[in-house]
Amino acid sequence: MTPAGIRGEMESGADAAASFDPLRPLLTRVAYRMLGSVADAEDVVQDAFIRWLGTDRDAVREPAAFLRRTVTRLCLDQLKSARAQRETYVGPWLPDPLVEEEDDDDVTLPLMLALERLSPLERAAFLLHDVFGVEFDEVAKTIERDAAATRQLAARARTHVRDARPRYKLEKAHGLEIANAFFAASRSGDMGALGAMLAADVGMWSDGGGKRPAAMVPVLGFDTVMTLHRSLAVLFGKYGSTLVHVGTINGLPGFVTREADGEFQTTALEIEDGKVAGIYVMRNPDKLKHMH
Repeated sequence: MTPAGIRGEMESGADAAASFDPLRPLLTRVAYRMLGSVADAEDVVQDAFIRWLGTDRDAVREPAAFLRRTVTRLCLDQLKSARAQRETYVGPWLPDPLVEEEDDDDVTLPLMLALERLSPLERAAFLLHDVFGVEFDEVAKTIERDAAATRQLAARARTHVRDARPRYKLEKAHGLEIANAFFAASRSGDMGALGAMLAADVGMWSDGGGKRPAAMVPVLGFDTVMTLHRSLAVLFGKYGSTLVHVGTINGLPGFVTREADGEFQTTALEIEDGKVAGIYVMRNPDKLKHMH
């Protein structure tokens, strides 16, 4: 290639990046909520950028809509294989933890788990319209369905995830107080204090991905969760557990720790009526890489 040709490609690449980079955070949020994986979301967005490089950008009237459409379709393709992979996943599957994400779209961890039960098209219709505020005509164009079918997909999704949406807004400071207290009680072995925080129907989900020890099935009910924490408190007392950060994890109050094996761990707490109703623990090192 001639020097002029190389210079032209460099200028074209710089032009593409200039129009793409301001949209990258939004596109990454869309991809992450579709896929539940930070690494997969970043790969999809990078793939969208490569396609943007090869697009006649002067002919694109709305780059944001064009790129959101591209990212969503790439995610839909990926979800076909992701669903098969999760059927063989070792233990409970949880989405990658996002710590201190500045967002107000109420896509909390329980809602992301509810999205897993939807078809890929239902998930896309619900997220694009109900979360990101995209008009149904544009959503229909994105998922290549007519507007009426798209509305039905979103309505079905809304019905399935209704119970997973927060019933009321938890004051952040209060949530972080509970997270601090939960860490202190669970690590010190103060079972009286811990038990006072838990709802009667509390559940606990631990994702080790077969890479680190974790419960292979959800731990459900007050007595079962307390029994598990009594055993864990013995281990914490013997091997230690260091608090790294208290903050918001996937929209829930929680904390990050470094455990005895040197690996990070995140714990997110679902609070209902002032009680801990759900405990979500991420131990899979593959899903914690981005935190390093």
